[in-house]
Amino acid sequence: MLIKPIGGRMMMRFAVGRGGLSLLAVRRACLLYRSTHSAPQSDYRPIKKVMVANRGEIAIRVFRACTELGIRTVAVYSEQDTGQMHRQKADEAYLIGKGQTPVAAYLHIPDIIQVAKDNNVDAIHPGYGFLSERADFAQACADAGVMFIGPSPETVRKMGDKVEARSLAIKAGVPVVPGTDSPIACLQEAQVFAQTYGFPIIFKAAYGGGGRGMRVVREYEELEENYQRAYSEALTAFGNGSLFVEKFIEKPRHIEVQILGDKFGNVIHLYERDCSIQRRHQKVVEIAPAFQLDPHLRDRLHADAVNLAKQVGYENAGTVEFLVDKHGKHYFIEVNSRLQVEHTVTEEITDVDLVHAQLRVCEGRSLPELGLKQDKIRVNGCAIQCRVTTEDPARGFQPDTGRIEVFRSGEGMGIRLDSASAYQGAVISPHYDSLLVKVIASGKDLQTAASKMSRALAEFRVRGVKGERSVTSGAQESQWTVSKKHVVLKLKGRQLS
Repeated sequence: MLIKPIGGRMMMRFAVGRGGLSLLAVRRACLLYRSTHSAPQSDYRPIKKVMVANRGEIAIRVFRACTELGIRTVAVYSEQDTGQMHRQKADEAYLIGKGQTPVAAYLHIPDIIQVAKDNNVDAIHPGYGFLSERADFAQACADAGVMFIGPSPETVRKMGDKVEARSLAIKAGVPVVPGTDSPIACLQEAQVFAQTYGFPIIFKAAYGGGGRGMRVVREYEELEENYQRAYSEALTAFGNGSLFVEKFIEKPRHIEVQILGDKFGNVIHLYERDCSIQRRHQKVVEIAPAFQLDPHLRDRLHADAVNLAKQVGYENAGTVEFLVDKHGKHYFIEVNSRLQVEHTVTEEITDVDLVHAQLRVCEGRSLPELGLKQDKIRVNGCAIQCRVTTEDPARGFQPDTGRIEVFRSGEGMGIRLDSASAYQGAVISPHYDSLLVKVIASGKDLQTAASKMSRALAEFRVRGVKGERSVTSGAQESQWTVSKKHVVLKLKGRQLS
């Protein structure tokens, strides 16, 4: 095939052999031509092969985006994951962490980097969880000459350190919850903070998230026990027990703003998501855009998110998270320097493919070149995400394991399903997250999206694992009333214990 520009137009000649010319080859050629003629050559590095250093539905999500862009895909898998779907969805797949525990395999940076180097991988997407917010992994990619599909190692480090992120927010003029300026060294410092600001307060892990290492303290008698527990949880989960202390905001709304930045200093927001419906400080249901949010508050949240991102020279996709109290005041919590589990609802309301954008920005394309200008981004309707998980209600919704005997999903117009293990015969491992499938409903407004979600959840039939009731929807356990006709939001108790 020959691609040749003539008089401002592109002429394509196809040399077709006995096997014919594949559609994928045509697409790759067109994309290569467009990319070569639309990005600054000094900064542009085309990506031909991407590895996802992750598993499950997020790996498949990235593989699909790569295939659409004509990029070859590489999966990695632990010994326990030889039969997992993400391995089968990639063009190539390689074993990592031989002889290690399942989770340790996906955290073994030397193995992952070696596989990338041995197989001519251009870029690595970290997904979410595992190594996605590890600055040392981003640096290892750079040292190996492999592009990291995410922010720079320095930005990942700054955002991963909650204390430094808090300091940067203050410099950017973003309001923060009253808290310690650095990790506390002992219980006595927590006691002094409590005496100054009063109860309730909350301990948070300085070097991690996901609800681990978080403990709310409502009275002095609970202080020492919760300090010890938070320290122990943080040490176990992140290898570092450092904590900082904040004033605890009662029953807040949890609003997060999706941002995108490029290598040229451009930063835009893609509006916000309401993630207030939580259990044990972990998100269960997400809605975009946030409903019944004061327009002036919405503008301030967007502006603060963009200003903070510009303050740190943020590149690629990320999320700036805020709490909004009962008086309508907002406070910065943290920046997640990666793709979020709930990125789906933002994609549905903005028609922006976030993974496509991540890949193109990583190559060196600017946001304006990609057509991503702030005044061009519009909200189109409403989207809701619920998580169908393998959990046992009889054991406080603890993760459950076993084989799925029957699986039938809810589908139809306005429903998107992102999954990896949601099929008959799938074996649910005890080693990973209990997420089975993400269900995303979208419609012209909240009521329409909720109706579609209700109908889709009612269609689900899942049996197996340890019992029919052990597979439940996040909506049912998070103060959503689910019936075959409607879903009713009960927002008075958004933040579940």
